[in-house]
Amino acid sequence: MDRMTTARGDFDLARFPEDPRDPLRAWDAADEYLLRHLDEREGGPVDLSGSLVVLGDRWGALVTALAAHRPIDRPVQISDSFLGQQATRANLERNGLDADAVRLRTTRDAPPDRIDVLLVRVPKSLALLEDQLHRLAPHVHEGTVVVGAGMVTEIHTSTLKLFERVLGPTRTSLAVRKARLIFCSPGPGPVRGADPWPRSHALPTDVGVVSGLTVVNHAGVFSAERLDAGTRLLLRSLPTRTGPEHVVDLGCGNGVVGLAAALSNGEAEVTFIDESYQALASAEATFRANTGADAAARFVAADGLSGFPPGTADLVLNNPPFHTHRGRTDATAWRMFNGSRAALRRGGELWVVGNRHLGYHVKLRRLFGNCEVVASDPKFVVLRAVKR
Repeated sequence: MDRMTTARGDFDLARFPEDPRDPLRAWDAADEYLLRHLDEREGGPVDLSGSLVVLGDRWGALVTALAAHRPIDRPVQISDSFLGQQATRANLERNGLDADAVRLRTTRDAPPDRIDVLLVRVPKSLALLEDQLHRLAPHVHEGTVVVGAGMVTEIHTSTLKLFERVLGPTRTSLAVRKARLIFCSPGPGPVRGADPWPRSHALPTDVGVVSGLTVVNHAGVFSAERLDAGTRLLLRSLPTRTGPEHVVDLGCGNGVVGLAAALSNGEAEVTFIDESYQALASAEATFRANTGADAAARFVAADGLSGFPPGTADLVLNNPPFHTHRGRTDATAWRMFNGSRAALRRGGELWVVGNRHLGYHVKLRRLFGNCEVVASDPKFVVLRAVKR
């Protein structure tokens, strides 16, 4: 946990799940720059008494600071991240604020009818920013104050052009501590065009039971334009299984792996799990497009398999991420592997695909006592571990 010092006070903040060994903070210079601008803007502080929406507040640093001095209405946080929302709840509590001091909404929820102040933490995905600006644009007005924030490496000419095309005239600030602000003035009704998301593409013809099927991708989902090479190798390697069993597509993304498990075994119960609400919407759309509205499956927003009933899964399929925002780490993969072992029945299997250089086989052998290489190519490897 670290303390963020602002003109609004000091706030103890942590990422979620909290890990004392994690060197990354729950805020950065862009968050500090944005909060400072709201209080020290030339011409006077920004009036925050109306409908305030914060988009992409990664760990709740912004809304925690704003909720502590909110004059009237509660701020609305819109997030694609289950972990981010859990962090927000925890950060509100550790700073003595009520859980309902902020209204938490996902990127799939309807925005507030009217937005008077829109604060945007620029996401890593330009596609997600595009989709969300399109969703929010009908709810802003000519008097809406729009301020974006990001590190210099996150704000590009394409970012500014996107704000201008969807909302209105846009300019940027000078850089301060490698952070930059974006100022946008919504026009009377710019010709912004239609939201291009979600998008669909057909799978290749050499990936087993899902060959040639349609995949639906909402904005911000990993590998939205085409099947990635790691997943392609995993799909080609999946076992043929029969009978009633519980399969988990862990970190499901657009759900193509879980779909393959469902189609290859009509008796399987499949649970799709991801911390991204955009990913879960994609997985459900992909599943429904290829199985019909009545097919049974569950779609769960969660921190991996935390809270999953132990000893109830027969097969876990996993393509773990090795980064969080812009930081590279194997912490997420390690939590997924540990959670998988707890969730599996005896004799249950974890199948993992990852880059060869990540050395997942070492972790799996340490955790499960066994690990088999099922398939490999020059870049990726598919591994199988069995719970004894």
